[in-house]
Amino acid sequence: MTLTSFGPANRIKRSAETHPLTWRLRDDGEAVWLDEYQAKNGYAAARKAFADMAQDDIVQTVKDSGLKGRGGAGFPTGVKWGLMPKDESINIRYLLCNADEMEPNTWKDRMLMEQLPHLLIEGMLISARALKTYRGYIFLRGEYTTAAKHLNRAVEEAKAAGLLGKNILGSGFDFELFVHTGAGRYICGEETALINSLEGRRANPRSKPPFPAAVGVWGKPTCVNNVETLCNVPAIIADGVDWYKSLAREGSEDMGTKLMGFSGKVKNPGLWELPFGVTARELFEDYADGMRDGYKLKAWQPGGAGTGFLLPEHLDAQMYAGGIAKVGTRMGTGLAMAVDDSVNMVSLLRNMEQFFARESCGFCTPCRDGLPWSVKLLMAIENGEGQAGDIETLLGLVGFLGPGKTFCAHAPGAVEPLGSAIKYFRHEFEAGIAPTRAAVPPLARPIVVGA
Repeated sequence: MTLTSFGPANRIKRSAETHPLTWRLRDDGEAVWLDEYQAKNGYAAARKAFADMAQDDIVQTVKDSGLKGRGGAGFPTGVKWGLMPKDESINIRYLLCNADEMEPNTWKDRMLMEQLPHLLIEGMLISARALKTYRGYIFLRGEYTTAAKHLNRAVEEAKAAGLLGKNILGSGFDFELFVHTGAGRYICGEETALINSLEGRRANPRSKPPFPAAVGVWGKPTCVNNVETLCNVPAIIADGVDWYKSLAREGSEDMGTKLMGFSGKVKNPGLWELPFGVTARELFEDYADGMRDGYKLKAWQPGGAGTGFLLPEHLDAQMYAGGIAKVGTRMGTGLAMAVDDSVNMVSLLRNMEQFFARESCGFCTPCRDGLPWSVKLLMAIENGEGQAGDIETLLGLVGFLGPGKTFCAHAPGAVEPLGSAIKYFRHEFEAGIAPTRAAVPPLARPIVVGA
């Protein structure tokens, strides 16, 4: 399979057969506007969906393709679509695009929105047709000002061409699309917090059930999908399920391609569209070109700050959800970060936990109080003022803030890198424990689950 990189090194040719997300990109990095997009077969999939496919057939095609959410959770998209009510009397439904990309080390959705805004619009148009939604919102991270400018221009171009608005493509189907910029909160990446923010409320996650498919925006059925997820839809409709599945490497349980990348002190940091199942070593060595001269790879995260740290010997893991799970963490967004041998892990984790503590919505006690507690302990250890038992306390927090212990997934994601860092680099944490400082009484520390 021919693969490519884009960004600083544009060395390998992209094609529609192998790169459904990126083959239309311009070499100069400028946005692809409507005329050029249509000249590159843009909106052909939408025309096919409107003219030749029943709405339920679109849903079934996406389900059969094996497309999964690209925001980090990896839930099957077709299954999610199938949760929307079948009752034809419910004539108000919403489609939300989660473009609140605030995961540290992740910028894949930004590239798609800035350079291929019409690909996202076409994906939303087909999805709206399948889900019978009459209005859509792109909930965009407020700092993405260029993306907002390009998306708004693309929406106006699509309206003028009769691809949005009333009676789209003569089908009798109406769909309005709006770009909504958020106020800048990491928690808005959680779909129900996003919904609350869109409604003008505090961005707290909602209790589920009911799920958004039943009770979403303003109490109406709502489907929320990530930018990259929606951008996969046109190619699936245009070229079919079998072709889409064939893109993934042998052994991968995830279908299609994925935008993957590497940041940190690598020679060629960037973003590439690669098949699911490629190894992390290929991503690191063949695309990111390994570490810069004078640096060694100490650890890496496979997909954003909320994923666990791995070691260089884990680079042979395949980049798909199950492949990364085999080495003990999650694939997340698929944009990896290299940690070089000059970095102190305690300082790195203190910085990460400060971010996660600040971005907590404060709704549930474990997250609201547990994350700041971890920051205080890490600051003490970083300054050489840690007490005996502090590492055990941190591990206790990892247990108490883990999956199923908090109202949403924010805290579990926040403590996953902390637990893995202690697992692999405990000696760096132990170095910050002052030998003359007494231990905190046991009852002042959380009991380690399972101890």
